[in-house]
Amino acid sequence: MAWQGIESNEFGTDEFLKWCDIVGTEPYFCLNFGTGTLDEGKQIPFPYYPYPVLRIPYPPTAMAWVEYCNGTKDTHYTNLRRKNGHPEPYNVKYWALGNEVYGPWQICQSTKEDYAKKAYQWAKALKLLDPSLILILCGENGFSPWDSYVTRKCIRPHQSGLSGTATTSLIDMHSIHLYTSSNDHVQNTTAPLAAERAIQIAVAMIDQARIENKVPASVPKQKICFDEWNVWDVYRSPGELGAEEKYTLSDALAVAVWLNVFVRQSKHIGMANIAQSVNVISPLMTTPEGVVKQATWWPLLLFSKYMRGSTLAVHLRCAEYEGETKPGWIRGTVDTPWLDVSAALSDDGVISLAVVNVHPERDAEVLLQGPRSIGIGVKVYTVTGEGVGATNMDGEDGVVVRESRWDAKGPYTFPRHSLTMLRWPVMSPGP
Repeated sequence: MAWQGIESNEFGTDEFLKWCDIVGTEPYFCLNFGTGTLDEGKQIPFPYYPYPVLRIPYPPTAMAWVEYCNGTKDTHYTNLRRKNGHPEPYNVKYWALGNEVYGPWQICQSTKEDYAKKAYQWAKALKLLDPSLILILCGENGFSPWDSYVTRKCIRPHQSGLSGTATTSLIDMHSIHLYTSSNDHVQNTTAPLAAERAIQIAVAMIDQARIENKVPASVPKQKICFDEWNVWDVYRSPGELGAEEKYTLSDALAVAVWLNVFVRQSKHIGMANIAQSVNVISPLMTTPEGVVKQATWWPLLLFSKYMRGSTLAVHLRCAEYEGETKPGWIRGTVDTPWLDVSAALSDDGVISLAVVNVHPERDAEVLLQGPRSIGIGVKVYTVTGEGVGATNMDGEDGVVVRESRWDAKGPYTFPRHSLTMLRWPVMSPGP
């Protein structure tokens, strides 16, 4: 309804879970906190009095959906899944307690007070049905009154079982959403730094809730679920018209800064999902001729392949952009250096260093200090184009990734408006 589109639901629960299995990804389901119910389904009046009200659990209620996906007993929805060709449970772990319930575009928009009360009770019932679920609280942007209120009301100790001896928490993660964009290149590429501050503020809110509600240290700390993020100009690409963005090199560098933020803040992140994957504000576009890899595809490819393992702390000293930012509150709360950096050490002993030079005109010559290669040099991946407006749409191929090698001698020059990933082994792989 929010997008005024038609969804046939032909690609349903079983089809989606089969697709997840084929591509090797974890499913993440969102419960309907608008027109949906926890149990029993909609009340449909039978047309002829005095017959009783008929209760039809369609669309599926929250508990019915969980039972269908994960149930193992001799119950209606578990048996329905078996009848539909999947005898074993799907074991879907991740369940969101609603999506953007605060938004006026949502059917049955909720106040923070009503949402917190409902979310906690739903969480209680769902964890009784399946204690293995990872439940994700619906936050806003990480720094709003909504986030503050729902974390304080829902992140609290819960006595599981009739004996009341085991203390747990019903909430496992707190969801936040943020999109960034600007027609000004430097504002566009520094805007994702707002997400870094949002993560830090949301983590502080979780800490405050745990302190205020006396959550024991034995209860694992709730993580941030950044389950919607991207570069998106809602005026340039309205959602009701398909939200088909034509991404530029500037947008690709902004995505690279977004990914650097997640690497730097990884200890607080339980999940981070770009929205979306194909066609809608996405790195991939389908055409009659095939699939187009947009400019934003390349940083996603490099980070997903190579930024794995453990985050490394990086100390950076360079000049800073001092102009206006978008949002404006970035100025004075977050540093905005011309270079944006993150690093990771993979399990096989390879360091990956990602450096985004957001300056539109100047290269940056940098002396790198730290672990050295064990002797085979440094592999280099560079994402750039002729200018910040370069694009891969409409038959163009303006943003590419180039591969090269560096001998690791002397300073390294990071080209203007580019993402550079340097990869070098620092230890021999094990047997």
